Amino acid sequence: MSDVIPDSLRAFCSSRVQEMPDNQIVAVADLARHDASVVRLWIGEGDLPTPDYVKQAAMDALVQDDTRYSYSQGMPELRQALADYHQRHWRVDVGPDRFCISIGGMNAVVMAMQAILDEGSEVIMPTPAWPNARQVIEIVGGVNVSVPFDFHDDGRIELDLDRLFTAVTDRTRAIFINSPSNPTGWRMPLVDMERLRDFCRERDLWIVADEVYNHFVYDGNGPAPSFLQICGPGDKLLVTNTFSKNWCMTGWRAGWVVFPKGMDQLFARLCQYNTTGVAPFIQRACIEALQRGDDFIAHQVARCQASRDVLVEGLAALDNVTVFSPQGTFYLFFKVHGLEGSSLDMAKRILREAKVGVAPGSAFGPEGDAYLRICFAIAPELASQALERLVPFLRALESRKSAAVAD
Repeated sequence: MSDVIPDSLRAFCSSRVQEMPDNQIVAVADLARHDASVVRLWIGEGDLPTPDYVKQAAMDALVQDDTRYSYSQGMPELRQALADYHQRHWRVDVGPDRFCISIGGMNAVVMAMQAILDEGSEVIMPTPAWPNARQVIEIVGGVNVSVPFDFHDDGRIELDLDRLFTAVTDRTRAIFINSPSNPTGWRMPLVDMERLRDFCRERDLWIVADEVYNHFVYDGNGPAPSFLQICGPGDKLLVTNTFSKNWCMTGWRAGWVVFPKGMDQLFARLCQYNTTGVAPFIQRACIEALQRGDDFIAHQVARCQASRDVLVEGLAALDNVTVFSPQGTFYLFFKVHGLEGSSLDMAKRILREAKVGVAPGSAFGPEGDAYLRICFAIAPELASQALERLVPFLRALESRKSAAVAD
């Protein structure tokens, strides 16, 4: 926001950066980061530690002085491990030359947008959406075009592809799809993925697919399909991903981009000028995660499903709450009817009065302001504890509303 820049410097700072909104999730979390009494469901990370074998690989690399500059695009061994991982889980043959290692999923999205956008290029994005992706488009000079999801009273979330296609103009460069979706938990059906692919081929558009949560699909229906399964090596497709979620490596800051064949030198250049690459000892840990971490992913998904079921059942029983049971991710998006004030105000109040940290729906765009998001990548016992605090608060909210109507 422009008011955080001193007057003496404002005219000399980037207008794009000055106009960026503050991150509302961080604004809530900063109020109680060190309060041990709070059940923290605001930020998207699991409560399990990084697996020991991943940490050991990094420590071994440090002891061996693997601390110097490495390949800008990423170690060949890591890119081969990623190729093997995609073959194992999605049965796709993606050569190691089509991967670029990034500083987390955030940097992956940054490089994807830098690679394809010019000044004024439009990107179509279903919303509510991850705020970081929305802001990256603006930072690199693009224009974000929002197409809202349809939220139904029975708890379904749908994306109207016809409305999405209608939003395309001659300035549109790409369509951004996050499936499974943060914050909604929506998952794009395979038939819609194929329809979108065909439309983008016909209109010569890019698909930027954020597939971070592909493993977090429940009731035995995972992993979610990948656009890599239906697109060829020459299609205009960029897939972004991260090590953060699958292996509880949020603080390690490592991710990857999959790009069309022949773009390896472009992405190596982007890495060189953005970050000069990922630390080699972290890359060694990432190799270990890919090669040994499948059982850990399965354990996390089972644990998330148990916590999801606890929270969905408890919140759905409330008359003033509509729960959108997630088809994927580890987020629960729910609507509180008769919300008092903005969702940011409500998130702060829940933190203060119920000692539960939740994310305001408005953090994901104005379309989310009647909603709240909670992360359920936690132990089922902690999910029950959060429910024990949230339910009385939300029931009291309904009681006050009923009393006001009666008066």
